[in-house]
Amino acid sequence: MDLLSLKEHHARTLLIYYRWDVDRVFNVFADRGKAWLYSAAGLSVRSSEDLNSSQSSDEVTCQICFEDVHANESTIMDCGHCFCNNCWTEHFIVKINEGQSRRITCMAHECYAICDEENVRNLVSGRDPHVAEKFDRFLLESYIEDNKKVKWCPSVPHCGNAIRVECDEYCEVQCACGVQFCFSCSSEAHSPCSCLMWKLWTKKCQDESETVNWIKVNTKYCPKCYKPVEKNGGCNLVRCVCGQPFCWLCGGATGVSHTWNSIEGHTCGRYKEDELENAERAKKQLWRYSHYYNQFKAHTDSLKLEATLQDRLQQKIVILEAKNLESRDFSWVTDGFNRLFRSRRILSYSYPFAYYMFGDDLFKNAMTQKEREIKQNLFEDQQQQLQANIEKLSMVLEQPFADWEERDVLNTRLQIIALSTVTDNLCKKLYDCIESDLLAPLEEATHSIAPYRSMGVEKASEFP
Repeated sequence: MDLLSLKEHHARTLLIYYRWDVDRVFNVFADRGKAWLYSAAGLSVRSSEDLNSSQSSDEVTCQICFEDVHANESTIMDCGHCFCNNCWTEHFIVKINEGQSRRITCMAHECYAICDEENVRNLVSGRDPHVAEKFDRFLLESYIEDNKKVKWCPSVPHCGNAIRVECDEYCEVQCACGVQFCFSCSSEAHSPCSCLMWKLWTKKCQDESETVNWIKVNTKYCPKCYKPVEKNGGCNLVRCVCGQPFCWLCGGATGVSHTWNSIEGHTCGRYKEDELENAERAKKQLWRYSHYYNQFKAHTDSLKLEATLQDRLQQKIVILEAKNLESRDFSWVTDGFNRLFRSRRILSYSYPFAYYMFGDDLFKNAMTQKEREIKQNLFEDQQQQLQANIEKLSMVLEQPFADWEERDVLNTRLQIIALSTVTDNLCKKLYDCIESDLLAPLEEATHSIAPYRSMGVEKASEFP
């Protein structure tokens, strides 16, 4: 408003068009000038004197309904077009109910100017206050829904909060309600997994696609009861548990009697070798998926169990404080738990990342087989080092050190501080490996990940 000498509703029209990116507005203004900036956004800025001079008579003819009305019963917009209030009001109500409140254009033919929101509000509120409230709500929500740096918190039930970030949209944030989420895709915080990888992984886990694929290749459906049947012998005449015999080669129902050359009541082609290859390929893919899924689930389960550890650690701190030990600072207990929790979560999501990074789904032709093996070994070595130290930290925190002598408590304190530092450094190394050695050479912008934050997911603060 200050830079361009605009009224509030004109400034909002510009910001809505440029998705609330102030820097972009200024850049367009500097590169192309004020006239282009305004016309692209459908903004007409005319002075009150110009508008009044264009409406000289006391009576006007509305070019929509062709009724003659008094000038007081008509409204002229910033673009200079004037119609009767009834037509304007009907136009506005229709657009608002269609969800187009943010950019209601003029009714004139081939005029794309945005209507003055104050005129919209005054005319609609006189006819339907409920629609006028909806119009105001849509204008306010445009700041969130049209702004790439602001998003609603995905909490269920919804807490009513929205989060604004000041820097990169590839980050993870924590709402004031406690929900942590990825700002880029609004799903749960999932780094070091990229948004696309996480989307594919959750869909795969929900659909159990590999299991279904293996069943499809390794079983045939009974033609009578339609249950899947697995062949456990060499003969191609198979009998379902329901008693129905059928041909394994084509799935057709048959009689019971058969010879080396034929099956009673049935004839079909020979067994094909590629079916065996497909079965082996499906089995290998299932085993690979099962490995990564089991590791992912094991660590997420540990994460849930370790969440209850926090209350037990608080009880240990209370006991230690009551002992009047020489050291009165027990923040190392809480810091150790926070490090354990953050690191365990990172380790959990590193397995879906590895599944797609070293598989054929996304990067089949991005690396040679030799490069894939070298990078996978490097990543898995770091992954295993991180896992080993996480387990050590978890084990030390689980110990009943609150009941020990002061000397043993001090030794435990040193252990927890050392393991926390090592685990933090290993997390940094794992992220650096992913960003510099794995993703950077691929030049895949779609696989950007939220940067590692040693102190955990950034917590949102409320506006003053």
